[in-house]
Amino acid sequence: MTIPYPSSQPMSAITPVVPPSGASRPRLTFLGTGYLGATYAICFAELGYEVIGFDVDAEKIAKLAGGEVPFHEPGLDELLRRNLAAGRLRFSTDIAETAHFGDVHFICVGTPQRADGMSADLSYVEASVTGLAQNLDRRALIVGKSTVPVGTAEWIEQLVDKHADSQLGVEVAYSPEFLQEGFAVEDVLRPNRIVVGVKSEWANSMLYSAHKGVFDLAATEDREVPLVVTDFATAELVKVAANAFLATKISFINAMAEVCEASGGDVTQLARAIGYDPRIGNRFLQAGVGFGGGCLPKDIRAFQARAQELGAGEALRFLHEVDLINLRRRNRVLQLAAELLDRRYGPAGPDLSGTRIAVLGATFKPNSDDVRDAPSLAVAAQLAKAGADVRVYDPQGMENARRAQPDLTYSPDMIEAVRDADLVCVLTEWSDFRNADPEALARVVAGRRVVDGRNCLDSTLWVQAGWEYRGMGRP
Repeated sequence: MTIPYPSSQPMSAITPVVPPSGASRPRLTFLGTGYLGATYAICFAELGYEVIGFDVDAEKIAKLAGGEVPFHEPGLDELLRRNLAAGRLRFSTDIAETAHFGDVHFICVGTPQRADGMSADLSYVEASVTGLAQNLDRRALIVGKSTVPVGTAEWIEQLVDKHADSQLGVEVAYSPEFLQEGFAVEDVLRPNRIVVGVKSEWANSMLYSAHKGVFDLAATEDREVPLVVTDFATAELVKVAANAFLATKISFINAMAEVCEASGGDVTQLARAIGYDPRIGNRFLQAGVGFGGGCLPKDIRAFQARAQELGAGEALRFLHEVDLINLRRRNRVLQLAAELLDRRYGPAGPDLSGTRIAVLGATFKPNSDDVRDAPSLAVAAQLAKAGADVRVYDPQGMENARRAQPDLTYSPDMIEAVRDADLVCVLTEWSDFRNADPEALARVVAGRRVVDGRNCLDSTLWVQAGWEYRGMGRP
């Protein structure tokens, strides 16, 4: 049955249904236990649901089953151990067990950029949906949660029609995730909105039941969680549109930083002034070395590619410039390094041989160990390619950084990283770096020069301590 698609739907209008398993509330599975799936599985168990996290990676499953989160996310380790002990949460590599257990199956696998272009690679989605559908033995709801190109949910329906028993009545829905690394536990337990794309009242009711724990928690805390019930295409576009908007906002202020550098303006004061306008707001208006991570860069490229396939490529042409601005900010650090070290910046970049540079930060943002497409690590590699002896330190991302850039040199702590350095580059805004004592660091460096790639330092304090300071878009 097709249902209407209001922009929002009151919860009182949703009719509860008995889960196909006969349990009092839906049993949930999360296919793919990377950052997305593991976080959701753990947090929904915390909300009282019976949960299985499934993955084909036996090593990852063994870690999670043993109470170890295989990535850094504040607060998640404690929740994992508590819910394993309570018996609400378990992990499996058995797709048949997973299919039999769940009423609502969330697809949380990766959708990386294809090696041969900008499009999203949906091979992990196809494998997980196909394996699940072939093993279902009763009615269930399959919910896409991975970030995907618009049209993917319809394609998943086709996969289900092909591989699942047609007598079971298996349905498909799409519900995007909006996790921020470093704040993911709060984002799951206390989301700022829930969006669902459905085609039937049954699917709508099942998804409501699957999120009732979120709504109940909000009610006890006197909060509201907006629920947007819509069609497949709109639900899929919500996620990529949100990422495109955030990327655009970040690149906008970085473009203003370029103008400030050319004109003598200060982008931090400019951002503060325009951020007071409620139509603009001050969030994501911090100029720096740009965005990275496993989402924004690949998602805006996949969005452009999909729009091109749909014949709407011109509408998203601006995202190409958003991407270019973002990448240019990394080169700006090399320019500032050359300026501070009195090295000429030629057509092939600077020659930094004979210099030692400390890079503070390897992750793409603080409170994470994620180094995917991290501007900080990319800049460190560029500095080393220019001939510098680069020493890298990060509070959480060292292991992942070593795997991504094994040729760089890594220091055990911040002091060792900056020892005898001719230049210090702060490229991830960890609190350890923001709050570092410039007087103490000055005593161990060879030269008091600093590039503040995130505009996160108190420039006055650093200058008073004798440092030659350069920020991004600041005079």
